Amino acid sequence: MIRRPIHNIWPSCHVAVTYIIDTGPQSLRHWNRPPEVGTPRKNMKRGIAVLVSLSALVAVGYFTASRWAIRHETLTFNDPARDNRPVAVDIAVRRDKELQANAGMITLPVAILNHGNTVKFTEYSFLANVFAMRGYMAVSIQHDLPTDPPMVTKVGELYVGRLPQIQRGIANIRFAVDEMKKVQANADYDHLTVVGHSMGGDITMYFAKMYPDQVKKVVTLDNLRVPFMTDGRFKILSFRSKDPAFKPDPGVVPADEDCEKSGITVVQTGFQHNDMRDTGPDEAKASIQGMLDKFLDDDSPLKPVDTRKAPPVMTEPGPVALYAPVKN
Repeated sequence: MIRRPIHNIWPSCHVAVTYIIDTGPQSLRHWNRPPEVGTPRKNMKRGIAVLVSLSALVAVGYFTASRWAIRHETLTFNDPARDNRPVAVDIAVRRDKELQANAGMITLPVAILNHGNTVKFTEYSFLANVFAMRGYMAVSIQHDLPTDPPMVTKVGELYVGRLPQIQRGIANIRFAVDEMKKVQANADYDHLTVVGHSMGGDITMYFAKMYPDQVKKVVTLDNLRVPFMTDGRFKILSFRSKDPAFKPDPGVVPADEDCEKSGITVVQTGFQHNDMRDTGPDEAKASIQGMLDKFLDDDSPLKPVDTRKAPPVMTEPGPVALYAPVKN
């Protein structure tokens, strides 16, 4: 195992405070004289101005400290079962929560992030940081290597020929989770929140199909191949792009009535497929972060229906796509 810290910074937060001091006369006659007309209103305005300024400073200080309170670290594991294949992960965690976990005071919830095809595992920090600020340990996994054969679209085959890459991603997740147990023992690896963009979203949904008992929540960003689970066993949030070059295969996204019954929230955005990563516009990232933060709130109305009788575990991969989109 190779450890390589990416950034480990804890900068100081500097806050400027302005004090308003009355420098008027301080003699006894000054205190005994009647107040000037308008003095109470002037003092009230001063007080309000000070209060508003301090509130703004506190808010800015909080969000600045929150951002820098997250620690990122990259680790690389080698899988002996696959010719020592390197599996790199980027870990994002809040420093205070990590200290509490190390002391055995809390158990960290875990989010697994899966990148899109040819995109680096470090290019989804805007998502990882949301999870980290929520107290999660976010683990972003590098799925493909330069030495891997290129992904080829095969019309008529299951997931248009992407199943080998999906299965490789599943193997990476399982191996990375096992290795992370040695790095941070005080984390909940039995109830994962799995997240993925594009190809990573298909890996995410396939993992949820194969290991539903190990999944707590699912978040996908424009996955195109693997159909959603509709049994209502866990919450699902999916962001869809408005990109004519990236259309989901038939049967991937359920109908509205099925989504409502199954506790699936589908967000139709106006963004492009490739906007949903760190290189995307700030507007897109901020919108996704806001909805994701709401989704992670257990008190949010985005909860699945209560299924008293759980259906059988789904192990079938789903329907075969009959066509391929214009681009991939």
